[in-house]
Amino acid sequence: MALMIISSVVATPSGNKDISVAIEEMERANYFTFVMLINMVPPNLFQGNVTFLMPSDRSLSRTMVPAQNSVMDLLLRHSIPSPLLFDHLLHLPTNSMLPTSNPDLMLKVSNRGRRSLFLGNVKIVSPNICTHGYSVRCHGIDGVISIEKPGLASPITCPRVASAAAPLPLLAPPSPSPSPSSAPASDPPHGAAYETSGGVRPQMELALTTWMAFVWLLYSKAKLCV
Repeated sequence: MALMIISSVVATPSGNKDISVAIEEMERANYFTFVMLINMVPPNLFQGNVTFLMPSDRSLSRTMVPAQNSVMDLLLRHSIPSPLLFDHLLHLPTNSMLPTSNPDLMLKVSNRGRRSLFLGNVKIVSPNICTHGYSVRCHGIDGVISIEKPGLASPITCPRVASAAAPLPLLAPPSPSPSPSSAPASDPPHGAAYETSGGVRPQMELALTTWMAFVWLLYSKAKLCV
């Protein structure tokens, strides 16, 4: 019974009402062109649980949007399928990827604090414009999100571990030099080699340290791919 109540609450949010409330907030903030684009697409395209990234009227006036499908693509590109306040976005680390409503597009985050938060090629300049609705948030940005610039919609690919790097060669120990007959019997073999900077012990320590760093690098790459 509790599960049915929770699912009914989640399944029936005031989506259309929240969109209407958000449109009123957009108009009060002078984002009239973005409101016009929302009114051009089918009303069931957005039913709540969304964050809009809104270019200014001036930015949109310089963008060619020739057909209805292009309007839909532009809105999907400028929306995130989750209601996120600006404080939520500030928790995203730099170089993380934020999904948009377009399943083929992800925005690379560059987070330098409240005054410099970039999503792809745009910067959030007017945060938290839409806040009164339950499931719709919106923020003003300083341009139009472009899919032509690098770093916006590139899937994360993980190289194969076998081809990541060639194995390190084993270091051959130096050939032992003949010990003089007068050397004391208590001296360890190759004692001079251990004491000099080019001896066996420093070389083996360097090889061990390098190998451990190499293994850690492969482990870090494999962890990112999981």
